[in-house]
Amino acid sequence: MSSTLFHFSFAVNDLDRARKFYGEMLQCPEGRKLKGRVDFNFFGHHIVAHLAPDEVVGDQGRKIGGALATPLRHFGVVMTLEDFQKASSRLEQLGAHWINKPGVTQKGTVREQMLMTVSDDCGNAIEFKGLSNIADVYAVRETEAVSA
Repeated sequence: MSSTLFHFSFAVNDLDRARKFYGEMLQCPEGRKLKGRVDFNFFGHHIVAHLAPDEVVGDQGRKIGGALATPLRHFGVVMTLEDFQKASSRLEQLGAHWINKPGVTQKGTVREQMLMTVSDDCGNAIEFKGLSNIADVYAVRETEAVSA
């Protein structure tokens, strides 16, 4: 087990909607309760949603991913294919607002993965990657040269 945790602090436009998305839809346990913010255990990492409507980026800005419309400013989680399927089913059942529905990307490469992006309804894009071996997220594509 790692002795470190990733921490991410971000703006939301509604704390109740943040609790619904992260707490209910994603089943991330809620941590400390302080005025103007909500802490969550986001798949083993510490995220903090701060009520700051003027700081929310939302759909503004550049999109990445070719045919996909993922906002450049997003965060997410890399998970096993089994966990990805569970998460995608749950999000579908609970009526998540899709930016990119689940699909396969980088097919036929070492980085082949399932990918989906949803809106948290608070102004943020959340991306999920599902891989057979989650460490493959760091793999260099077969066509890329590696310099020594």
